Parts: sequence; structure tokens; C-alpha cells
Amino acid sequence: MNKGHLSHGAPLFTYFNQEREIKSLSVEIEKLKNPETLGPPSYMEELREENSKLKYRLNILKRSLQEEQSECSQSMININQRLQEVFGNAIRAAYPDLENPPLAVTPNQQPKFGDYQCNSAMAMAQMMKAKGQKVNPREIAETVMKNIPDNDIIQKLEIAGPGFINIHLKKDFVSKLLTNLLRNGVKPPAVEAKKKVVVDFSSPNIAKEMHVGHLRSTIIGDSMCRLFEFLGHDVLRLNHVGDWGTQFGMLIAHLQDKFPDYLTVSPPIGDLQGFYKESKKRFDNEEDFKKRAYQCVVRLQSKEPEFIKAWNLICDVSRQEFQKVYDCLDVKLIERGESYYQDMMTTVVKEFEDKGLVEMDEGRKIVFTPGLPLPLTIVKSDGGFTYDTSDLAALKQRLMEEKADIIIYVTDSGQGVHFQVVFAAAQMIGWYDPNVTRVEHAGFGVVLGEDKKKFKTRSGDTVRLMDLLEEGLKRSMDKLKDKERDKVLTPEELQAAQTSVAFGCIKYADLSHNRINDYVFSFDKMLDDRGNTAAYLLYAFTRIRSIARLANIEDATLRKAAETTELVLDHEKEWKLGKCILRFPEILQKILEDLLLHTLCDYLYELATTFTEFYDTCYCVEKDRQTGEVVKVNMWRMLLCEVTAAVMAEGFDILGIKPVHRM
Repeated sequence: MNKGHLSHGAPLFTYFNQEREIKSLSVEIEKLKNPETLGPPSYMEELREENSKLKYRLNILKRSLQEEQSECSQSMININQRLQEVFGNAIRAAYPDLENPPLAVTPNQQPKFGDYQCNSAMAMAQMMKAKGQKVNPREIAETVMKNIPDNDIIQKLEIAGPGFINIHLKKDFVSKLLTNLLRNGVKPPAVEAKKKVVVDFSSPNIAKEMHVGHLRSTIIGDSMCRLFEFLGHDVLRLNHVGDWGTQFGMLIAHLQDKFPDYLTVSPPIGDLQGFYKESKKRFDNEEDFKKRAYQCVVRLQSKEPEFIKAWNLICDVSRQEFQKVYDCLDVKLIERGESYYQDMMTTVVKEFEDKGLVEMDEGRKIVFTPGLPLPLTIVKSDGGFTYDTSDLAALKQRLMEEKADIIIYVTDSGQGVHFQVVFAAAQMIGWYDPNVTRVEHAGFGVVLGEDKKKFKTRSGDTVRLMDLLEEGLKRSMDKLKDKERDKVLTPEELQAAQTSVAFGCIKYADLSHNRINDYVFSFDKMLDDRGNTAAYLLYAFTRIRSIARLANIEDATLRKAAETTELVLDHEKEWKLGKCILRFPEILQKILEDLLLHTLCDYLYELATTFTEFYDTCYCVEKDRQTGEVVKVNMWRMLLCEVTAAVMAEGFDILGIKPVHRM
């Protein structure tokens, strides 16, 4: 039987037949539960017997359907989700009158007590107590256990303590999943439906340098996009740059004075930051210049060709600077700045006015949302629009035109309240229902220097991002030379290792902290190859990848072995590693829910350390002590090395880290 897809004749037919039979059996059982549909009492015994036969048949069918799904699916299976289905069904069967019973299944922290644990009984006892029923949680656990049919996952169940149910997985189930993983590669766990996801991240301001705050938004946003893309969703990566507003008036006026022939000769603005500072100084000190700057804003907003040209020139200089950063970090974005939404803002204001949601406040037009003290200002007293207006227009465009199912804004936590009000206004006016569409602000803390103060240069200026990335490259090369890697690697390999370590470490240092907290930027810490750092993980990865190479085992041999070798998980370290590898889909599911990427970093670190334990205890390749010749290769352990590396590689890819073959 072909295990790749369901679309191969017989298996597909069986699959749908079983689905149909399960439905009709369930209907039969429901009928039997209903006394009105039953005849005289003499039939009752027969019917009871019939009922238990049907239930038995139903369980067999459900089980074979489960196995069919495991066999036929190329996707990685989320074991935790599977166990939740099994326990969810058992809890509903045991306590049908309990509304929304709590379902808690987690990996067991102590392996001697099993692999997973269901902790629902205690919470269920609390719920029942509130209804005036006093039941011992252990008793609840026993009743739940009795309602769990035989299945392909669970070897045995035990009750511990006040009512924990310890779950021991079947060895051959875990072994089968690992074999599937080897044969099919790391495929994403199945998602219910493909969704349209918009992620708004990075978003620097034109004519200003990108700083470490933009670095966090860029790294976190890119990694979120990579996760949604890996899971098969349609992702729109948007760069909401600040490319409109009053500051362009002073920039254009200064451009006209400094480069009067800008329309015919491209002005050599090398240092846009300096150019910005000069124009700001004139704006603050020269009254005539200030007046001209305001006129330039009006003429730009009227879209006069030469003003649009000046504006484009300034934006282009900035874009080139931003692109250098994006190229280093390997980040792809579609620029859609505030200017894109200019024409939509008028419509948005009119819509709020037509619905009677606008109040006047000293010449400003403001909008209050239910339960929130701060209003949005959608028109200033001088008639101009604000950030509030452009964020509302952008949100509406993403909902109505992009038809987004999920919209995520990745900015610093300081903007949390602003987005809370914007989202509330959009719900109030009926643009979206939060139960259907997920609109979320994924905030993050500030970057601190090693002195635990805001990250600045020695002179107190904001740190330029390109300077920071170049410093990372320099430090990374120093580190590699300290370890004398320049003596064993070719110049190309050394350069690949340098960029991999430099940018990998900067990204990982950010992503491995809970994004909500502030984090201390320290090159020394991030380049340390001990502990939970990218340097350690990249070294661990290249080491795993080199095991087969050093034993002279070809890729083709490994591929063939994956088809024929059974993965034996008899040693406790093999078992521990096998289970750890298979937790990958659970980790991704959790991040999908809370958007906290440090969970993936913690998992990769755990996987690398679990692998080291396995490798130090279980020989994979035996060599002759005298000659160094390979005497014996343990193939299933070599395959465990392969599958560990495959999952690590996918994890790195989601984090935007590029491992190298030699380091």
C-alpha cells in the first residue's frame, strides 16, 4: 500500500467507507440511548447487547481510522493534540453533563512517571464541587480511564497523586512516526485551513537611521512570517514605513536649497541622517525656512510632480540604506508605507462621521471606543490626518481588500495602548469580529546595553544598525580565529561560518528571550559557545551532520537504510531523544497561539543537549582503537542522528538562522 497520500484507490475508498460507517454507527447508538424510540421491555436486553456490540465495532473502526491517518499522512503528527482528542472524548463520555470540561495534557517532566500526563481530574472535581457534587479527583481519573478505548498511541495509564493520569506511549508508535519523518522529511503538521496572514513589521522611518528597536521588530516579525509560511499559510510581509508627514516639508525645502538642480541631476545625499539634522536645525531656527517647509507639505499633499520627485529621491536614499540591513539579515519585505493609505483616510473619516461616532474637541475630530479612556484623533485641528487615521485606514485595507484572517503588528510594547484603541474602533464600526478574525499586537521590550540602560553609543547617540552588524562580523571572525578555525577551513568556508555565526547569534540572542521583556545586548554572551546560544547550537548541528561523513557513510546509504531499518528505542537515551524530536509540532502549535518564539529556541537547546546525552552514551560508530578503521556502524542510531539534524535545520530556518556544513 502506498503510504504517501490518501489518493491511491483502495486506501482512500476504505478511509471514506470507514468515515461513513462511523457516522451511521454513531446515529444507531444515539437512537438506542433514546427510550421513546424503543419498543416493549422484552427488547431491552437484546438492544443492550446490540448497543455494546455496536460500541465495540465503533471503537475498532475509530482505531483503524486513526492508524490509517497515521500511515497515510506525510505531515508530522502532534502527539499532544492526539492525546487531547483521546482524553477529550473519554471525559465527554464519562461526564456528558459537564459543560466545557477542562482538558490538560502536558509532557511529563519526570520520565519515570511516563511520557505525558493528563491533569484534568482536579479541575473537574472543582467544577463539580461548585455544582454541589463532591467527587474525589482520583475517582474521576479512574472513570475517565475506563472510557479510553484501545488505541495505537497509549501503552498503559496509571493514576498518581491526587488524580494525575500518567501516560506511557507505545514504543512502536514513536518508532513509526520517526520512520515516517525520515522518509518524508520534516513536513509541517496538518492545518485545518490555509489562512491569509498579514504581518506588519520592521517599519523604519524614511530619512532616519534604523536603530535597535527596528532590529527587534525585523527579527521577530521575520521569524513569525517564516513560521506561518512553513505551516502552509499565505503570508503578506508588510513594511509600514514612515514615508509621509510634515517632516518631508523641511527635507524637500532643504533639498531645493542645497541641490537646486535636483530635478535633472541626482543629488549625492550620502549621509541622510546628517541631512535630516541640518534641515531640522533650520526648521527650528529660521522662520522663513519654516514657512517654506509648511508650503512644501501642502504642495506634496497636492501631488505636484516636482515635489513628488523630491519626495521619491529622499525615500530612495533611505530604501538603499534599509536594504543593506535586510540583505545582511536575509529578510524579505514588501514596502507599503503610510503614503499608500493617504487617499483611503478621507473615506475612513467619513465612515466614522456617517455612523455618528465622531466628537469635536477644540477643533479636533476624535473617536471614543467603549470602555477605553483614550480617544483616537482622526483629524487634527489644522485639518491634517494623524497616525491614528493612517493606522485605521491600513487596518481597513488589510481586512477588506487583502481579506486577511490574521493580522499581526510587531512593534515595541509602548504602542500597545494605541493598537488596543485602534482595534476597538475597528470592531465598534463593524469591520471585523474578533471571534472570526485574529488581529493582534505582538509587542516587545526595549534593548538595553550591558549597563542595563537604554542601548546607546559611548557618546550617547542611537546605535546605527549597520555599525552593529559590522561589529558582529568582526567579533565572529575573531572568535573563529581564536579557535584556530582559519587553519582548517578554506577561505570560503571561513567566510560562510563568519556570517552564519555573526547574524545567527544576533537573531538568536533576540529570539531566545521572551519578547515581552527587555533584553541586554551583549556580543560576549551571544558569541559564547556554551549554554543556550546560537554559537553552541550551530556547533552542535555541524557536529551531528559530520558523524556520517566521518564514518564514510554516503547519503544514498542513509536514504536506503531509512526505508528498511527499524528504529529500535530500547536504550533510555534513545527513547528520550526519539520523544524529544517528535515534540516539534507541539512546540510550533504553542507558538502559533501565543507568538512567543523563545519556546522554539528553548526546544532546540533541549534537543541539542538531549542529543549530546544520547551520543555520549550510545555508540553510533565503533572504530578500531589502533588503526581508527570503522569496525561497526549502528544504523538505527545513525538514522536518529539524521532525524535530529533534520528537525534542527527546520527550527533554524524558522528562526532565520543559516547553519553551515563545516565550522
